[in-house]
Amino acid sequence: MKLKKEEIKKILCIKPRGIGDIVLSTIILENIIAHFPSVKIDYLVENFAKEALLNNPHINKILTMRQSEFPLKVALRVRKEKYNLILDLWSNPRSAQITFLSGVKYRVGYAYRGRKYAYNMLASSTRGNHHSAEHNLELLIPLDVPVISKKIHYYVSDNDNSKGKEFILNNLGSTDSIVGIIPSGGWSSKRCDASKLVDICSAISSIYKTKFLILWGPGDEEDSNYIINHLPGDAILAPATSLSSMSGLINNCSIVLANDSGPMHISAALGIPTLGLFGPTNPKMHGPYSDNSDYVIKEELFCIICNLQKCRYKHECFIDLSVDTIMQKVESLILKNNIRLFKK
Repeated sequence: MKLKKEEIKKILCIKPRGIGDIVLSTIILENIIAHFPSVKIDYLVENFAKEALLNNPHINKILTMRQSEFPLKVALRVRKEKYNLILDLWSNPRSAQITFLSGVKYRVGYAYRGRKYAYNMLASSTRGNHHSAEHNLELLIPLDVPVISKKIHYYVSDNDNSKGKEFILNNLGSTDSIVGIIPSGGWSSKRCDASKLVDICSAISSIYKTKFLILWGPGDEEDSNYIINHLPGDAILAPATSLSSMSGLINNCSIVLANDSGPMHISAALGIPTLGLFGPTNPKMHGPYSDNSDYVIKEELFCIICNLQKCRYKHECFIDLSVDTIMQKVESLILKNNIRLFKK
């Protein structure tokens, strides 16, 4: 189908879940707005994921749905919004159904097997070896939208930022030299062992005058408590928070060390120098997407980038990851970004 540019006034982007995936999908926004200057862009996500898009000035409205909600019911709500164009950034069987049943004139999705029926404008299904953020840009090709920006977007409210700063000041005395540690990870195999994180923090603390802030979410309690109970020097455990409140804390860190996770991508999107710790997933495709960040991985390990949710061995990708190698990456980020971490 040939798109008529003048018809595009209202666009729906579908990306139901995965906090990091949603943040990475925002790479399309500046490009769409530049090509369709008067357009309004809405997002459809699952209820829990709404916070990944709050405060984003490029987004007009956030629609939500339940994970188990019947696709036709969702599609009927979408119909009422009278969109001209849908970008199915997920293109899984369920989002394909919603797109097909929406009645929207222009429907763009990936040419995945069994789902092409839902779309009348198809993007390549080949992921290649580029970053998953850039895979979203494939959907712009059939629209003839030029790529002028590769920026991902996440925004912290002034209130959450102020509360984050206040918490750090009250508990650590200063917002200088704050190293954020995020033990989160959607799979058990993606979580760097708590004991290894303690070793990393100990190495940092032996060289730099630092203060550690342990940031955590549901399911991270055991690792977070282990870390805070074994850390040397000044360290504080963040309180139980919403994603938005956690982001306010992240935004006041000097540097962040994180597993492959949604908070890692948020940290990178906020411009915080971020070191991603990788094992079962490919950092070239899923690493922190910013020029001032980096990743570390034990590349020579025989089972590295296994993409398994549970390790079949002894988690060697993290247990045997050299602390010296990690420290080289940390020191490189400190120098590159002029981070205020002073040596002892």
